[in-house]
Amino acid sequence: MLCLCLYVPLIGEAQTEFQYFESKGLPAELKSIFKLSVFIPSQEFSTYRQWKQKIVQAGDKDLDGQLDFEEFVHYLQDHEKKLRLVFKSLDKKNDGRIDAQEIMQSLRDLGVKISEQQAEKILKSMDKNGTMTIDWNEWRDYHLLHPVENIPEIILYWKHSTIFDVGENLTVPDEFTVEERQTGMWWRHLVAGGGAGAVSRTCTAPLDRLKVLMQVHASRSNNMCIVGGFTQMIREGGAKSLWRGNGINVLKIAPESAIKFMAYEQIKRLVGSDQETLRIHERLVAGSLAGAIAQSSIYPMEVLKTRMALRKTGQYSGMLDCARRILAKEGVSAFYKGYVPNMLGIIPYAGIDLAVYETLKNAWLQRYAVNSADPGVFVLLACGTISSTCGQLASYPLALVRTRMQAQASIEGAPEVTMSSLFKQILRTEGAFGLYRGLAPNFMKVIPAVSISYVVYENLKITLGVQSR
Repeated sequence: MLCLCLYVPLIGEAQTEFQYFESKGLPAELKSIFKLSVFIPSQEFSTYRQWKQKIVQAGDKDLDGQLDFEEFVHYLQDHEKKLRLVFKSLDKKNDGRIDAQEIMQSLRDLGVKISEQQAEKILKSMDKNGTMTIDWNEWRDYHLLHPVENIPEIILYWKHSTIFDVGENLTVPDEFTVEERQTGMWWRHLVAGGGAGAVSRTCTAPLDRLKVLMQVHASRSNNMCIVGGFTQMIREGGAKSLWRGNGINVLKIAPESAIKFMAYEQIKRLVGSDQETLRIHERLVAGSLAGAIAQSSIYPMEVLKTRMALRKTGQYSGMLDCARRILAKEGVSAFYKGYVPNMLGIIPYAGIDLAVYETLKNAWLQRYAVNSADPGVFVLLACGTISSTCGQLASYPLALVRTRMQAQASIEGAPEVTMSSLFKQILRTEGAFGLYRGLAPNFMKVIPAVSISYVVYENLKITLGVQSR
């Protein structure tokens, strides 16, 4: 049924909106049309109002709160291009039609599992001729002026899941659509994410430094607690000392993000996937390799960060002085101590993080995605926090061994040990619990880090002109 939204000037009154449904006929009092705002197929008035608002937001170029005819035509043209890209990605057989199996396979590739009955329900909502397949015309006619449901929405709302910065560098990079790469939106996302990471790491730096101190110095004989650790840091160097090591921790965000993104894009091509969005196992492989390349490139900065966090007052005048002294006293190899456990930690962290996030996403979609796949801010924050926490928990023993190896030369009388011998030593002297020293402050910073990075990220996106997802 055709529905027109008409704006009509009335004598002595403000501009008024009238709703016109073709089944009712045009009201006699409408003498002249002020503006054709939007027309859409609508089965009921509430559905119409909901999607009128969504379409106006998407197509309103002059930001006057209304959609004129020219803007509406541009919206339709842009939207049709996006719909054709999605249709082609779903059409696995390249026969110009989509069936239930292709819908199931496409969602499975994205890590979303649905039953055949659910796939058929999606089909029936778009299938006009009862063939239980959808051709391009049926797909276009349904989605052009309908809510972007099901597969497009799932991709739209759930794809970017790693902008939450918790101070770790082992996450799988985000994927960007062809449109985002062509329009330059991808670098704006990266800049916004880098800025958000810098702010969140700075705000949680005291907890991060406490974690490093507990990883290196805590033991059965020196059972450093959270309050005692903060007291010790402030007594030794004042409140300013709580942020030692934060400068290098922030500086390494930009080169690592850039290298990881470029490596990920190249590895995606080598993986050989024809799809715009990689499958879960492909993302894990490509993301882990990209992470290894990025970490290898900036690893000396990781060592500097640890040494700066552990330094005593007056020990170094700055980052460059610290690097110069390490090079003169220990040689180039010192900048790669702990490299092996760091590389080994990438796979469990990224694998657990992805697996838990996809599991939580599937559970939410199966249970709550009735009218929309938009999970909302709280669900995304919760899923990102839980998955990141699980990833850290899985890789934490390797992270602890890495930090101790990085700090060996800064501890007087500490012998040179290998990764395996350090594992054995910790288990022998401290037990399995010793592999999780510093875990408490590490987990304490997750929620504030995620929350801060999200808020800053959203505000930076607006500043940079990134379209809201």
